[in-house]
Amino acid sequence: MTIIQHPHAVAVIGAGPAGLVTARWLSAQGFEPVLFEAAAQAGGQWNAASPLSATWRGMRTNTSRVMSAFSDLDHGEGTPVYPRQEDMLDYLETYSARSGLSERIRWRTRVERLEKVGGGYLVTSRQDGELSVQRFARVVVATGRYIAPSLPEIPRCGGFTGVLGASHTARYDGGSVYRDHDVLVAGCSISALEIASDLALSGARSVTACYRRQRYILPKLIAGVPTDHVMFTRAAALAGEILPPEALAAGLKAKVTAVAGTPDQFGAMRPDDNIFAAGISQAQAFLPLVAEGRIAVRPWIERIEGRSVHFADGSAREFDAILFGTGYRLSLPFLSDDIAAALGLDQTHIDLCDHTFHPDLDGLAFVGFYDLVGPAFPVLELQARWIAYAWGGAVAMPVREALQERLAEARARRNGPQTVAMHEMALLFARNANVEPDRSRWPELERALLFGPLSPASFRLQGPDRLADAPARTCASAEEFGAIYSPEFTQEERALHDLLGRTATRAA
Repeated sequence: MTIIQHPHAVAVIGAGPAGLVTARWLSAQGFEPVLFEAAAQAGGQWNAASPLSATWRGMRTNTSRVMSAFSDLDHGEGTPVYPRQEDMLDYLETYSARSGLSERIRWRTRVERLEKVGGGYLVTSRQDGELSVQRFARVVVATGRYIAPSLPEIPRCGGFTGVLGASHTARYDGGSVYRDHDVLVAGCSISALEIASDLALSGARSVTACYRRQRYILPKLIAGVPTDHVMFTRAAALAGEILPPEALAAGLKAKVTAVAGTPDQFGAMRPDDNIFAAGISQAQAFLPLVAEGRIAVRPWIERIEGRSVHFADGSAREFDAILFGTGYRLSLPFLSDDIAAALGLDQTHIDLCDHTFHPDLDGLAFVGFYDLVGPAFPVLELQARWIAYAWGGAVAMPVREALQERLAEARARRNGPQTVAMHEMALLFARNANVEPDRSRWPELERALLFGPLSPASFRLQGPDRLADAPARTCASAEEFGAIYSPEFTQEERALHDLLGRTATRAA
């Protein structure tokens, strides 16, 4: 049966962090969000009971508690610097309740089809076996970027005969089952390195990590300060807009190696001299464990024969288990063929204006469908605010010509790197939502805004929905862990500040 919804109703598909924060901001703009959640509990990836969750027992975040939160709610007192999976789930449930979203969520309701009809969209969903079809003028897809594991094509991989088999790290649930076994972890992503470290510290007989290219690896803490407070800053984003790629690569490499060294110093492989070509990963314990001989490092897999894995350097070894930390593919199986075709959707790409809108799909938006490097929560909230403000009238919705121009830019990037940096995305969405702070209005906060973390509160200083306590909270986030302990610039910061200031003046 088809039900015509209230004109202000918006279907939000997914009640993970992206869906919850989008619904919160849609509500603030007078919309009535209806959230469709396939699980029996909110939280998305942080709900370990969900079959789509890739969290594991004992898992901690790789972003600090300051950057793993939304602007309306800080983590509670006593939360670790890097929250546990249970902390994140509790946080999201509290956020949902305080935002009045819990009663708007349809639990155990899986969306099976989304199709465009006339001036709206039909959402076909199934709850406890019962099928429902409803019409909405607006729909937000927020089902998550990391739900469909991607496995590499390796000769004879299916014939691996290790006693614990081969699987994706998305199915990892702690190291106990691998105790006293020989384990290969394939991949150099954060989760792959963290799982390899967890295995080495949980009693595995041996742990080997292999990957196609050696990335530079940052620890989670730099001199006691969370890495995301140091690396993902407004200054880094602004510098990226004005400096040539060669200068950016050289500067970034110098900064990374100054605080973390190079992997080959620890006994891992030597990365490419160009840090953009090599890439960056993060793990607190991985390289020290390599240095201690508790994790061995090999190049990529050439072939598999029974229990034996042959590597590209000609070496081979027998393993009891293989865990592939090889990323995720885009998966939106409920989209109708015409919507998927308009989006140019495949396992890697989705063509959208600023990762959000499409000129031929009025009333449809996507949140979180980018391969983000760095803290996700501030970026998701800024994207959600832009959608809510654009639909609600707080900021102008881009005209069709602008959408088409930005869509063409997205299509032109299909053959390039698909990862995007958190600080660049944060400024993109903040500018679109008209909430990027004007530094000239906040001289007492300028160092915190440039070189402190891109904290959620820093985007509530001005523009729609500014908060009276945002200056104090912005300052507190920058001062936490001793990162920005005074308003005075260091000599290095002053040089970059002056460069950015002169550039801004010329642009104006």
